[in-house]
Amino acid sequence: MGDVLFSLGAGFGATMALIVAIGAQNAFVLRQGIRREAVLVVVLICIFSDAILVSLGVGGVGALVGTSPGALTVVALIGGAFLLCYGALAARRAFKPAALETGGPETGGPETGGSLRRIVLTTLAITWLNPHVYLDTLLLLGAIAAGHGSDRWAFGVGAVSASVLWFLALGFGARLLSGFFRKPSSWRVLDGLVAATMIGLGVALVAGA
Repeated sequence: MGDVLFSLGAGFGATMALIVAIGAQNAFVLRQGIRREAVLVVVLICIFSDAILVSLGVGGVGALVGTSPGALTVVALIGGAFLLCYGALAARRAFKPAALETGGPETGGPETGGSLRRIVLTTLAITWLNPHVYLDTLLLLGAIAAGHGSDRWAFGVGAVSASVLWFLALGFGARLLSGFFRKPSSWRVLDGLVAATMIGLGVALVAGA
């Protein structure tokens, strides 16, 4: 029992250490949370995606993917291009006052007119077109889990639990900042940070492919 609990804790801790870093996915979830726009859908997509990837990594698929660097290169190029485009849109929102003056119904933030379908597709793209996700979940967590032997699935449960806690806290906790984001200038700052994050990651992915 002690070994199982240790593996659970190890999986939880390792995942939290990886997931808390500011990245494209976290920046997008934060923005949706502040806007209170399709938050549950976005959070659930992120959680279930992580659960699938962690399960594959713990199951040993990570070792197989590691032998095919060409696949990660293709994902890096596609993901980098997507992040650059999304970053450009965020930069446009930050520098275009008209996009900041239209208040949303609940938060006073900008209204981009994004449909649920667009939000779902964006969430899926940011999640599945990011090669770092595969490196973290399939390869890194998969390798760590392998070190726990027969308790590797307990490690996986701990990893998924960390993902659930993090995305719920990020998505629904972001609304606590809604007062601050009632000012258009605050959205300018957020979109500027999102743009810098997305473009920076996009350039890094394309350059390193």
